[in-house]
Amino acid sequence: MKKILFFILFLYLTLYPIPYTLYPVSADEIEDLQKQIDELNRARELSVKATKPLEGQFDSLKRQLAQIQANLDNLSANIGKKQKELDIREDKIALQQALLEKRVKAYYIRSYLADPLLVILSSIHSGDLFRELALRQSVAREDRKIITSITAEVVDLLTQKTKLEKDKAKLAIFQEEVDKNAKFLGGEIKKAKDYQTQLSSQIAQLSARQQQIIAQRQASLNLPTSLGAGPLFCTDDRKLDPGFRPGFAFFTFGIPHRVGMNQYGAYGRSQAGQSHEDILRAYFQDFSFEQRPNINISVQGYGSMPLETYLLGIYEMPDSWPPEALKAQAISARSYALAFTNNGAGEICTSQLCQVYKGGNKGGNWEQAIRATEGKVMVSGGVVVKAWYSSTDGGYTFTSGDVFGGNRSFTKRLRDTNGDIGNFSDLFSKAYDRDSPCFYAAQGFRAEFAKSAWLKSEEVADIANVIMLSKKDSGVASHIYQTDKPNPEGGETWDKDKVKQELRGRGGSPFSSVSSVSVSGDFSSGMVSSVTVSGDKGSETFNAGEFKNFFNIRAPANIQIVGPLFNVEQK
Repeated sequence: MKKILFFILFLYLTLYPIPYTLYPVSADEIEDLQKQIDELNRARELSVKATKPLEGQFDSLKRQLAQIQANLDNLSANIGKKQKELDIREDKIALQQALLEKRVKAYYIRSYLADPLLVILSSIHSGDLFRELALRQSVAREDRKIITSITAEVVDLLTQKTKLEKDKAKLAIFQEEVDKNAKFLGGEIKKAKDYQTQLSSQIAQLSARQQQIIAQRQASLNLPTSLGAGPLFCTDDRKLDPGFRPGFAFFTFGIPHRVGMNQYGAYGRSQAGQSHEDILRAYFQDFSFEQRPNINISVQGYGSMPLETYLLGIYEMPDSWPPEALKAQAISARSYALAFTNNGAGEICTSQLCQVYKGGNKGGNWEQAIRATEGKVMVSGGVVVKAWYSSTDGGYTFTSGDVFGGNRSFTKRLRDTNGDIGNFSDLFSKAYDRDSPCFYAAQGFRAEFAKSAWLKSEEVADIANVIMLSKKDSGVASHIYQTDKPNPEGGETWDKDKVKQELRGRGGSPFSSVSSVSVSGDFSSGMVSSVTVSGDKGSETFNAGEFKNFFNIRAPANIQIVGPLFNVEQK
């Protein structure tokens, strides 16, 4: 077979060296795949160098890898299809082999017999001479045409088979490289996830016990969850001089808990001309206004009473505030009471743990708001909503799931401003609750240093060192509580010098002093994303959540960061 094919190829090239076109199996695809492979390798090199790979980046690499594999699978399918086509063509050519051999032999015979001199010398009658000569030449040309056609197909077949074998070899190499990348990236992804898991575990060392301690420390601040406790008292520490330089104070926007209606936000919105329904629609979603009957509810320490009578004794908003804000508060309080008691089946308390009730009739504008909205509640999915509210949200509200866990569809995240926010200055001018004294305040203080929340350079350095040490070794958690109080776990609390010593012992480089602290905020969601501390060892950037948690564990006295959006002031 091979001898015949080579003979046919030789004959074909001798008779008529026609050009041929290579079958485009997938040259462009292979080139594109090589580019993607190179890209993937570059990404892999970057991922190896990365000290903190992000899961999102790895997801992107996995998608890219999956796309390359899909392309390879498609290319393999195309090659397989072409292989079948070539096999069929080869079978057909094999069937023509016998005919072709005869054609070749006949061609040479006819070429000889078609020579005009031989025809003339033959015994053919002169009248038929030219007819015979023309016939013989025509048959010879037909033979030559068939030979040329078949040999051209054979050449094309051989060329394509050669190209196909090369493509198969390249495909095998690519597949091997992709498999290698898949294995490598799989390992890197696992490392990244393990790292993130480890980091999450280290960050708290904020165990349940430590979170409990943070909650206790923040409770000592006596921050009201609503206006029911009376006027808000938040000191502007920017006006206080601690007597040292540099000084750093961490100012939080708003105070807990930032779910539902923002009371000072309702005040600002009513001042801007919004109705009570507009106000409530701003803070809640997926609900409708409906009427409910004046059923009896049980009030702790007061017994059973009609709902509308109970509402007259609610003290949650100043009577001097605009009517629309008071109406929004009345509907929220009514909805909350019905939801809390399960439509009168349970009992409601009289403190801020529920909503502040002082008995009797507060009268004035508040009574008018109750009468004007009598029976009006917010309903979602046929159920009266638990209409949470808080005094000051610092320009942003959050869902109940964000703060309390779980999910209530009627709560929502809201940028509570009258325009877009790109920086802290915008927030000060556009937030609806900007008139609250607790809109921007440093929470906590020490007896010394003008009773302020200002921290010294070395104290901020210590907090940064504690974070770095905890990330190096999660086992040190029981030693990193505040140094001016007894260790809550009964063990040894490491002071700032011991923390530096332990950090160095684990290959870390501690701060001794801090010259500046800056935050990077996401003003679309109202959260700080990172905190950068700069000082004598250079700069270190921390995740905002880990910084806040360790700050609240380590900062002296009861000084705390009490929300997701905060800023740093410096003297």
